[in-house]
Amino acid sequence: CRHASGEIEDYVKTAISGGIKYMGFSEHIPFAFPDGYESFYRLPIAEVGDYFSEINMLKEKYKSEIDIKIGFEMEYYPTHFESMLKNAIDYGAEYLILGQHHLHEEHPNGVACGRITQDINDVKEYVEIIVSAMKTGVFSYVAHPDVINFRGDMEIYKEEMIKICDSSVKFNLPLEINFLGIRDGRNYPCDEFWYLAGQTKAPVTFGLDAHSLDVAFDGASLKRAKEMVKKYNLNYIGKPELVPLKKY
Repeated sequence: CRHASGEIEDYVKTAISGGIKYMGFSEHIPFAFPDGYESFYRLPIAEVGDYFSEINMLKEKYKSEIDIKIGFEMEYYPTHFESMLKNAIDYGAEYLILGQHHLHEEHPNGVACGRITQDINDVKEYVEIIVSAMKTGVFSYVAHPDVINFRGDMEIYKEEMIKICDSSVKFNLPLEINFLGIRDGRNYPCDEFWYLAGQTKAPVTFGLDAHSLDVAFDGASLKRAKEMVKKYNLNYIGKPELVPLKKY
């Protein structure tokens, strides 16, 4: 993805040493926009073959120690959704996780969800995107559902974000407590959001979001995530069921 380090096999070894039994690689899905632009943070299209070849080799090599799956983290851009989904299927991905990083479809006029905003319309747009994506039925869980970095009226924020929690229950689609957010001290996990998740009993899972070998097992963030489960009485489901990919 050009913003991570280390060799794939070393991630597997680190996970095994930490006691992990199920492991998913979820690279940012490669995609070229109609004008040829490829986002700087995605797996380059030219490297897709290497990605699958190496992980498939490791799946076989370590099959007695760990169950490895190959997927992608993908945004929901209505204009490009069918193309992105077709690419994922054609590449051979076993699953998709929803990770929305931009509003306004990213390119050419996208706005990063992680930027600070006090505009509730940004939250409304984000919620509409996430709920629409959940309805497609192709995602296995929602990565960092609380990534939107809102600093305005939190009561209005909760009125909007509870729609994601309600949809999570409706579609039985888990919401992820993101370990990268925990260990980096980001704006997520957001307390207000996880309070809502606890109130609605939305299914919850954990995601390592590992970009370096030292956190291919992340015991410190795991401890804090477990504390969140207890604090907010979350409906923690453990390992999520992977949704087989299908045409939209």
